[in-house]
Amino acid sequence: MPGSDLHRNKLSLMSESAEVKNVVIVGAGQAGGETASELRRQGFTGRIVLVGEEPQVPYRRPPLSKAFLAGTATEESLFIMPPAGLEKAHIEFLGGVRAERIDRSAKQLHLADGRVLDYDKLVLATGGRARGLTLAGAEGKNVFPLRSIADVKQLRAHCQSGKRLVIIGGGFIGLEVAAVAVKMGLKVTVLEGLPRVLARVTVPEVSAFFERVHREAGVDLHTGVQITAFDGAPLVTHVDLENGSRVPADFILVGIGQVPNVELAQIAGLAVDNGIVVDEYSRTEDPDIYAAGDCANHPNAFYGRRLRLESVQNAMEQGRVVAAALLGKPQVYNVVPWFWSDQYDLKLQMVGLSAGFDHMVLRGDLNGRSFAAFYLKDGRMIAADTVSRAQDFMFAKKLVALHAQVDPLQLADESVSLKTLLPAA
Repeated sequence: MPGSDLHRNKLSLMSESAEVKNVVIVGAGQAGGETASELRRQGFTGRIVLVGEEPQVPYRRPPLSKAFLAGTATEESLFIMPPAGLEKAHIEFLGGVRAERIDRSAKQLHLADGRVLDYDKLVLATGGRARGLTLAGAEGKNVFPLRSIADVKQLRAHCQSGKRLVIIGGGFIGLEVAAVAVKMGLKVTVLEGLPRVLARVTVPEVSAFFERVHREAGVDLHTGVQITAFDGAPLVTHVDLENGSRVPADFILVGIGQVPNVELAQIAGLAVDNGIVVDEYSRTEDPDIYAAGDCANHPNAFYGRRLRLESVQNAMEQGRVVAAALLGKPQVYNVVPWFWSDQYDLKLQMVGLSAGFDHMVLRGDLNGRSFAAFYLKDGRMIAADTVSRAQDFMFAKKLVALHAQVDPLQLADESVSLKTLLPAA
């Protein structure tokens, strides 16, 4: 967007804030919860209504595939905003109800139970849902997604030592669940359609490292395999592969990504393109409707293109940007994304998007359990993957954010602190 348009948008946001008395937020996840709490932190005294399709108050999803599945975290420990906190902040929570329709002309949100909510500003933080399979038998009663507390409770009921778990998908969710399940004594098989695990987010060398780690832990991991059907009803007993083999299963997890929840926006006539289309301030084409989190497609000046990000960091930071705009303090949303995944005793931390790199620099040993991979383009760092190297990750975030020009030889030399590679202030 040209600078003059950006300036006009900012002025209009500032002038509109005084009229905002009633904010309705659809989606009680990380983005919705952060928007609501940030509004209160910044002094908003009007009405805030938080509408959630799940009955739970806003909670953290990352532990679902790890500590919560393992049974080492309670449901209450996941809550971002416990009921008492919502009450104290005077945030109305409507849980277990679906938002059905937006009447933009009347500025009303219609809920599935018949209630109608008036709004001055509406925030769509609708997140995403687990992507399903359309194969025969995929509707079996022992085939599960993993996106919610309810999903994990169903899955956990089957996690008994000796049971055979087949995981479809070698991404973050699939590998995190595999790491937990094998520790619980389950016989775990992972089936990935692409030639390697984590293929969409990292390079072959890092994929090979995680494949080795999982196989050494006892996971039966297969890549480049195509599933043709699930056999058995009402319970699936085998997964049939294109190569003719059959994988026995007591239960199945489908972890093949998610689909953004854009239907509410789409029905309302808002622009949708791989998410709900928003501007630099997270505002849709309707000046009274914003979107944040996994469902939002935003322009990112750092990468010079539009992005839809699925991460806790994105949801929280974009929620804060929405709150700032609603309060007449508009901030351009322009972040460097980062992600993490815990598997066994390993913490994978990633910053930036490595697509388009022309040189990779390795610090540490891929045959060990601690290393960092840095991605350069034209001599500048654009992304990094670190495994169990918290300090390296901390400095890598800064180097990526600064588009820092770095010497590959120094970057690879573990005797050289990454701190010394930061540009002088």
